[in-house]
Amino acid sequence: MPPQLDTTQDIKPLTALRENSAELIEQLKTTRRPIILTVDGRPEAVLQDPAQYQRLLDLVEEADAREGIRRGLDDIAAGRTRPAREAFDEIRAKHRIPR
Repeated sequence: MPPQLDTTQDIKPLTALRENSAELIEQLKTTRRPIILTVDGRPEAVLQDPAQYQRLLDLVEEADAREGIRRGLDDIAAGRTRPAREAFDEIRAKHRIPR
């Protein structure tokens, strides 16, 4: 699990990136926590360690796959399916694909 955001250290004005980019990159490497960049006190961007970002992308992909499986199981339970042979026969007929 990634480290929790530390609001005393991980929220910075955008100017901090312009003025101290090397320091912020070092903070990312050390803490592995994202840094929230603000403009006029409002969050505008997130600076994140590449490995943590990849982990986030992997988790999203896994969640999407699980959701697809869950929906498929719901369709089966609700009877919203048909035999594969029937579906393939329909596709063959529609596109004039011989058997």
